[in-house]
Amino acid sequence: SQVLTMAEEVRAAVAGQPKRPTSSSEEAGRLEENGHPAKRLKSEENDEDAEEQTKKSPKRKIVLLMAYSGKGYHGMQRNLGSSQFKTIEDDLVSALVQSGCIPENHGEDMKKMSFQRCARTDKGVSAAGQIVSLKVRLIDDILEKINTHLPSHIRILGLKRVTGGFNSKNKCDARTYSYMLPTFAFAHKDHDVQEETFRLNKETLEKVNKLLACYKGTHNFHNFTSQKGPKDPSAKRYIMEMYCGEPFVRESVEFAVIKVKGQSFMMHQIRKMIGLVIAIVKGYAAESIIERSWGEEKVDVPKAPGLGLVLERVHFEKYNKRFGNDGLHEPLEWKEEEEKITVFKEQYIYPTIINTEKEEKSMMNWLSTLSIHDFNSSVVEMQANNKTSKNSDFEGSDGCDDDSE
Repeated sequence: SQVLTMAEEVRAAVAGQPKRPTSSSEEAGRLEENGHPAKRLKSEENDEDAEEQTKKSPKRKIVLLMAYSGKGYHGMQRNLGSSQFKTIEDDLVSALVQSGCIPENHGEDMKKMSFQRCARTDKGVSAAGQIVSLKVRLIDDILEKINTHLPSHIRILGLKRVTGGFNSKNKCDARTYSYMLPTFAFAHKDHDVQEETFRLNKETLEKVNKLLACYKGTHNFHNFTSQKGPKDPSAKRYIMEMYCGEPFVRESVEFAVIKVKGQSFMMHQIRKMIGLVIAIVKGYAAESIIERSWGEEKVDVPKAPGLGLVLERVHFEKYNKRFGNDGLHEPLEWKEEEEKITVFKEQYIYPTIINTEKEEKSMMNWLSTLSIHDFNSSVVEMQANNKTSKNSDFEGSDGCDDDSE
């Protein structure tokens, strides 16, 4: 399948053969528990046995490789106190507590387990290779036990021991995202059919790739997020690669996948980068707008829907070089998990994107709003518009959103 091939394209930048980790039972024999024992439950013998095992299990810093379908969630990051907005971390923390990996009070205060996500994904955004770092009790069959308490559209696919001071957000060198979209997004507004029968030709795909390549390198992306001014040094971001792959047909609709690898991304940055390219290819904006958007002037940049965005992989090249082959730690590569990642995407992520697009028409509806954007507006007009739209803008982030956490 072409989607399968596409899924297999995303590979780690550094090859490394993982060493087998020491089993948790061996660790338990050698190391003492240094965390809080869970509350004893005396109602059943089974509970007492489980409690005894939990007591013996050492607390260690690990990373978990996570995959999830983000539909129906308000992003990755937990928002304590706003329970009506369900997040991926709500389900994860609940599973960690229920499986006995962490005590209940660590679920209420995540700092107690040194919890850190690598990327804060936005509302509705999925992940195939999210990484979280945290301290847990290394209980037997830990992955199976956590997954037992998770819904099927959230899976822990791998676990590795890391250095005590490891922080998944700070140690990450780069993130790779994909964005799956129906190709009618690139149909020219004046002389192409604006519906699902559209098929992308070679010339249009070349134009798309020429525009996406403009983003490569370091640019001031203040126009691609609601949070930064043009003079904010952190608005400068480095993009390593960005391209659109060959189209393929699913459920009679043609789709294509855009890949982007960058050091880090700000809130809505990727969706706005793609939104602007769509606006140009469709004939709403001039090509020169990309160049203009790097400048200090405020430019009206449309934000593509969150549905097709998937966090594919996070990269730890520097960490791997320093600790990956030190004899104690494994490189943060997931070669053995690749097949599980591909299967998860085929089962949960791609069908969700395809079916939701067909049912809810999120791309089609969004495309109809492009005509109301003013791609030549002045700074004053933009500021007036921003005041009215800003409140609805804070729903999460495309990438790590590293400077607003």
